[in-house]
Amino acid sequence: MNFSEVFKQSNQLCKVSPDGKYLATCVQYRLVVRDVNTLQILQLYTCLDQVAHMEWSSDSLFILCAMYKRGLVQVWSLEQPEWHCKIDEGSIGLLSSRWSPDGRHILNTTEFHVIGSLHSSSRYFGVNIFMALSVLGLDFSADGRYMALAERRDCKDYISIFVCDDWHLLRHFETETQDLAGVEWSPNGCVLAVWDSCLEYKMLLYSLDGRLLSTYSAYEWSLGIKSVAWSPSSQFLAIGSYDEKVRILNHITWKKLIEFEHPATITSSKAVVFKEVEKRPVVGTENVSIHQITLGSSLFNTQSKYEIASLPVQVTVVKPDLDRANPKIGISAVAFSADNRYLATKNDNMPQSLWVWDMQRLGLQAVLEQTAPVRCFVWDPRKPRLALCTGNAKVYLWSLAGCVSVKVPAEGNFQVQSLFWHGNGDSLVLLGKDQICLCYMATDEEK
Repeated sequence: MNFSEVFKQSNQLCKVSPDGKYLATCVQYRLVVRDVNTLQILQLYTCLDQVAHMEWSSDSLFILCAMYKRGLVQVWSLEQPEWHCKIDEGSIGLLSSRWSPDGRHILNTTEFHVIGSLHSSSRYFGVNIFMALSVLGLDFSADGRYMALAERRDCKDYISIFVCDDWHLLRHFETETQDLAGVEWSPNGCVLAVWDSCLEYKMLLYSLDGRLLSTYSAYEWSLGIKSVAWSPSSQFLAIGSYDEKVRILNHITWKKLIEFEHPATITSSKAVVFKEVEKRPVVGTENVSIHQITLGSSLFNTQSKYEIASLPVQVTVVKPDLDRANPKIGISAVAFSADNRYLATKNDNMPQSLWVWDMQRLGLQAVLEQTAPVRCFVWDPRKPRLALCTGNAKVYLWSLAGCVSVKVPAEGNFQVQSLFWHGNGDSLVLLGKDQICLCYMATDEEK
C-alpha cells in the first residue's frame, strides 16, 4: 500500500466523480476539485457560505453545493468555471438537495415538504413543483428511469412513481404501513421495498405497476426494522432488525430464506475469528532525543495485528441503556459484496465486531473482533474485499486470504473516521475529522 499526503476537508464532504477522474472536497465555503491521479488542483470555487452537502452530477460535469441554513444551492460547472447557478429557497427553508439520475435535474425538499424539480436546458434552469404534504422517502431506480416518492396524507401513507424523462405520474397508491420509514428500489428496478417504522416489523414489496407482491412480518410483537440492503443481483433482500437478527428474503417467493443470529459466543467450526491484538513498542530512554519525543511520534504509536482466535470465542457485548432514546442495539448496517457472495453486518450492542456471512453455504464465514468500535465498513466495488476503520490511525482489510492492519503514515494525529472506495477498487479515500488521505492498493502486476 501507498499513501498520499494529507489534505484539508470539512464536514466529511469528499466525493470522487462518477467517471472516476476527479476528487471534490469542501473546505468551509470553498469547493476544491483535484485530478484523482495527480491530486493537483484543477478548479477552486467559492460558495456563499459553509457547505453542508456536496454532490456530483451523473455525467461529472456539474457539482451541487447546498447550504441548508441559508436555504441556498449553488451549482458549478467543470467545463465552464465562470458559469454558476444559484437556487434560493428563501423563507420556506431547505431540508435536502440532490441530483436526479440524468444529471440535469435537482430535487430540493423544503421545510414545508415541497419537492421542486429544477431542470436545465444547456446553461439555464427552470422549475417544476411536486407537492407532497409530508415527504417520508425518495429513491431512484438504478437505471434512472423511475422515481419513487413516499408521502403522508390524512394519516395514510402513499407511494407515487414518476417517469424521470418527463416527470409524469405513472402510479399512485396507498401502502399498508402504519408509519412508513423508507423506500428502496431493487438494483434491477423491478421491485420497490417499503418498510414500516421501528414500532412494527413489516416489509412490503411492490411491483412497478403498484401491485403488492408480498408482505413480510417476522413474528407478532417483533421489534422493528433497522437496516435494509439489496444484493447487487436483486436475488436477496437483507433485513436487519432491533432483535439482533438478519433475515434474508429470496426473490422467488419473497419469503425468508435464512435467519442470521449474532451470538455472544461463537462456536461454529466453519467460521474464522480474527482478533486484533495491540502492542506498544518498547523504546529505550537512553538514546531518545527531545526531538523524537513529540506528540504523534512514530516511536510511541501502538501497533496491531490479527490473530486467529481458538473456539469458542466470547464476543464483546455492551449492554444498551433502554431508558434512553435510540438505544445502541440491533443490526444498524448490512452490505453485500459486489459479487453477491458475502454479506457484512454490524450489531450495535456488539460494536467491536464485524460479521461476514457466506451467501452460498448460508453460514458464518468470519468475525473481525476489533479493539475499538467499528465506525465504518465498505466493500471493494470490484472484488470480495472489505475495508473498515475504528476511529484510530489504521485501516483494516479483510478478504479470503485473511486480515491485515495498516498504519496510516500521515503527519500529526490523523484518525480515520470513515472511508470509501474509488470506483475501480484501486484506492481508498480515508476521511479524518478535518483531513483526507488516499490509500493506493497494490495492483495484480505489482503483486
